[in-house]
Amino acid sequence: MLLRPAAVAQAQRPDSVRSAKRDSAAQALRAFVVLAADRTRGRYTVQRTTSAARTETLLRDLPQSVSVVSKELIADQSMQSMADVVRYMPGITMGLGEGHRDAPTIRGNASTADFFIDGVRDDAQYLRDLYNVERIEALKGSNAMTFGRGGGGGVLNRVSKEAVWGPTRSLVLEGGSFNHKRAMLDLGQDVTDGAAVRLNAMLENSDGFRVSNHLERRGINPTAAFLVSPRTMVRLSYEYLNDRRTIDRGIPSYLGAPSVTDRTTFFGNPAVNLSTVQVQSAAASIDHTTARGLHVVNRTRAAHYDKFYQNSYPGAVSTGGAQVAVSAYNHALNRKNLFNQTDVTYQVDNGSVTHTLLAGAEFAAQGTDQFRNTGYFNNSVTSLLVPLNAPTLATPVSFRQTATDADNASTVNVSALYAQDQLSLSTHWQLIAGVRVEKFTIRFHNNRDNARLSRSDNLVSPRVGLVYKPIGSMSLYSSVSRSYLPSSGDQFTALTVTTSMLEPERFTNREFGFKWDVTPLVAVTAATYRLDRTNTSAVDPLELDATRIVQTGAQRTTGSEVGVAGDVTQWWQIAGGYAAQQARIVSSTTAAKTGQSVALVPHTSASLWNRLKFAHGIGAGLGLIRQGSMYAAIDNTVTLPGFTRVDAALYAHLYSGVRAQL
Repeated sequence: MLLRPAAVAQAQRPDSVRSAKRDSAAQALRAFVVLAADRTRGRYTVQRTTSAARTETLLRDLPQSVSVVSKELIADQSMQSMADVVRYMPGITMGLGEGHRDAPTIRGNASTADFFIDGVRDDAQYLRDLYNVERIEALKGSNAMTFGRGGGGGVLNRVSKEAVWGPTRSLVLEGGSFNHKRAMLDLGQDVTDGAAVRLNAMLENSDGFRVSNHLERRGINPTAAFLVSPRTMVRLSYEYLNDRRTIDRGIPSYLGAPSVTDRTTFFGNPAVNLSTVQVQSAAASIDHTTARGLHVVNRTRAAHYDKFYQNSYPGAVSTGGAQVAVSAYNHALNRKNLFNQTDVTYQVDNGSVTHTLLAGAEFAAQGTDQFRNTGYFNNSVTSLLVPLNAPTLATPVSFRQTATDADNASTVNVSALYAQDQLSLSTHWQLIAGVRVEKFTIRFHNNRDNARLSRSDNLVSPRVGLVYKPIGSMSLYSSVSRSYLPSSGDQFTALTVTTSMLEPERFTNREFGFKWDVTPLVAVTAATYRLDRTNTSAVDPLELDATRIVQTGAQRTTGSEVGVAGDVTQWWQIAGGYAAQQARIVSSTTAAKTGQSVALVPHTSASLWNRLKFAHGIGAGLGLIRQGSMYAAIDNTVTLPGFTRVDAALYAHLYSGVRAQL
């Protein structure tokens, strides 16, 4: 444990009540606060979040499903990607993402845009690393009131490691199969009573189990915190991430299933398949509490994403199964983001009813340039037939534009106002109600023909939730929320004459749930929901002209999920969940007919991780993951088989501060 001045200890929670006052006529002694490990929280449980409601709220008081993967679970399993994380989050699958981007499907809705860092949008397509992450939160259901446009099925929020008062010293060295080599550094220290710094860094050089795969990445993230006054905290952060890897699109399908091919086989030319991305981001926050208890938080985040990816990939297998078509392309994308958010909260106690009032504003500007080329094998053909049993190529590929390749630029401007009231009506009843009004404007310029398109939408996104607490550690809830996705798509890079005339897609989530902190260290959650996606595009069924597009398409996801995490005993920790869901087209769209299933949504999935601690600093871990079969695409012609995966680990504390893990 550490002794720290009271002002600095309060700075860890600048919104807390500060009642100490100085009397100028008396001599005041300097106060000290004891900081020690929090024994009321388990290794895998998190009790509070500021992301879901934009106020610090107990998870059991939130009327929505929230899955959290803690830093301890990340460390115990050596998780390094978002795909690793969602395996232990019920109801979420991670797609291949063409081998160069995170692509989750949450409650039947796929997205590459619903990622956040500390509640601020991280809007770009790349593969995120976990070296500087405190925990990952999956906030499920339509989340536009809190996070803005998109978020139809839910969002993934990374809570980053911040500078804190007290020493942080950690070095992790990893080596493993397939030439895996990785190092992570975490150093932090308070410089003065009013300033603290922290540095997280990562370096990796690894291969993969599939032939010709290689990954090089490095990242560095310094942060600082300054106690400007007893009521004001300023935090600064900068991150540089460089990722260079082989793009691997996997194996093709044949006769409705993955082709019978050695799972390590590489399809295409590995010398061509490459993805490089550089991410530079800077963030600043100001956290101030007035003497009257008004809490103001302003966050600013600026980011620059410079990405290039190039790949050759398999297409259709020939009728007899002897050959497969290979094509190629490359794509350069440059994006600059600027986001600013201001939240003002105030608590009002009217005797039997307590209000936690929130008012806020968000402003954003995003600019994107993209350029795509088609690949020509031997500088002549855009598709090459190769033997299915020998699909790894050395054929030269050149790249140039075709008539349909993208060469455009877009700018997006967002301005939003939102308000919310969290009411504690009595000992047993709580209500949360809020609404966001958002103006989303996109301007699109096609450099090929100099065409200019634009669209502006006014989005109104409400949320209402009711919580009943029969006892303090248990809650039952119901909620309704709504989100919108503008017609330019989740990456707003493909606005056309047709889509510029379409209204935003609408997501409506209805949910009932149960949360119970069985003990202060074990949490159990359950939820059942229906999520409707409407206003999707469809060919007009009443017109003979198949080119006429209307917005009558719709899909529906229904499901239930259960989650558990915590310390069953001081020797046994668990984390996992179960989900059963169906996502179907209920009104034909341009992509699918009524009755078809949405891709990458298994009917059932389950996971359970156990960590056991034995005597003399020895421990073991055992995990089980089961995922049912699912369709690879919306046409429902290819089925990905279900699978069961078993994970195991051994832990040993060698001596003070040093741990080995296998």
